[in-house]
Amino acid sequence: MKKILMWILTSLCFVCALVLLPSYSSILLCLASLLLLPITIFQSFFLKLFKKKWIKPTIAATLAVSAVGLFPILSDKTDFEIHYIDVGQADAALVICDGETMLIDGGNVADSGLIYTYLKDRGIDHLDYIVATHAHEDHVGGLAGALNYATVGTVYCPVTSYDSDAFEDFIKFVEWRNAQITVPTVGDTFNLGDAEVSIIGVNASNDTNDSSIILRITFGETSFLFTGDAERSAENTVIQSGSTLESTVLKVGHHGSDSSTSYIFLREVMPQYAVISVGDGNDYGHPTEEVLSRLRDAGVIVYRTDMQGTVVCKSDGKEVTFEVYKNADAATLREVGIANRIEIAETDAHESESVESISQETENTKLPDSMSPTYILNINPSSKRFHKPSCDSVNQIKEENKEEFFGTRDEAIALGYIPCGSCKP
Repeated sequence: MKKILMWILTSLCFVCALVLLPSYSSILLCLASLLLLPITIFQSFFLKLFKKKWIKPTIAATLAVSAVGLFPILSDKTDFEIHYIDVGQADAALVICDGETMLIDGGNVADSGLIYTYLKDRGIDHLDYIVATHAHEDHVGGLAGALNYATVGTVYCPVTSYDSDAFEDFIKFVEWRNAQITVPTVGDTFNLGDAEVSIIGVNASNDTNDSSIILRITFGETSFLFTGDAERSAENTVIQSGSTLESTVLKVGHHGSDSSTSYIFLREVMPQYAVISVGDGNDYGHPTEEVLSRLRDAGVIVYRTDMQGTVVCKSDGKEVTFEVYKNADAATLREVGIANRIEIAETDAHESESVESISQETENTKLPDSMSPTYILNINPSSKRFHKPSCDSVNQIKEENKEEFFGTRDEAIALGYIPCGSCKP
């Protein structure tokens, strides 16, 4: 019996080593563990009667499989994070939960390269969901870059057509990825890993801003609200619908414009934190003093991309934490006047060699504001060639068959494109 106990203790040491390592075992293993543990006990009890050499290895194996199977139940290893990407005077947010991903907006057309690189650097070559909150360029423009790199499962947008080059390019890339636009309805829900996403507002009016998809993400006891560019009218519609608005984190609507984030709306949401995606020195005066004053009055802790760069929010299901690219101690509830801009610039200069409170993924990389396309694709099935942007043949490609590509030569070839024989890209 002493030998049996010693063997079990040795096996348990091995089990502990497994438990200390991150693991996402399947439900099948969990169920198997429930069957294997009684077998282990049974074998140990009757070991004296069945003195076989194979029994000891079987005990070790069953304990190991049990540990791997039970580990997801005994530990909380679920990951949830939102990257509020700094795209200047625009919106883009990447939501990651349990390995599943959702991109909410993609910035301007000039941000296509940035979005492409952001996904590529993190190895995200498939997006489970894309949500274009509404059709304005500063929300859909950079989604072409996302779709240039990643495939997509479902694409949500409040409209299927809109008269702009940026939106038409967005549609082309959606179709190129063999997907289509789905117009959601209020009350729709879907899962992103262990998180649940609820559509609580869409197409409140014919105004493009008020057509914005308003969605709420819940993860454990934490929640996150995105409102696109919805203005007071759309905010009131959501309030009157009776939908749950209270959220841990609010993505401030319309870049901090006075037309959004009304007192009554803020009172319903009651956020602990807020993130404002806004361009430094923008021509609109965003975020306005009126909105900042409301957030101050509500005691909200505010993060801003114009002052702090990309903001990453992480949740363990009970609490949220934030990491910023720079200026962790910035006075985010002050208007950025000339004096404050000088102060921020000086702070940036002092921090040029070390970035504070930055997430590990972006610690050593300064993201570009924009990127020129690497190649031009001719997506006509009868051609399927790619060219240098300076190639004379580019001017001969019909606009509906011409697409910008931000990837590498090997990636273009992997997608089935042939190098142009003239420019030899």
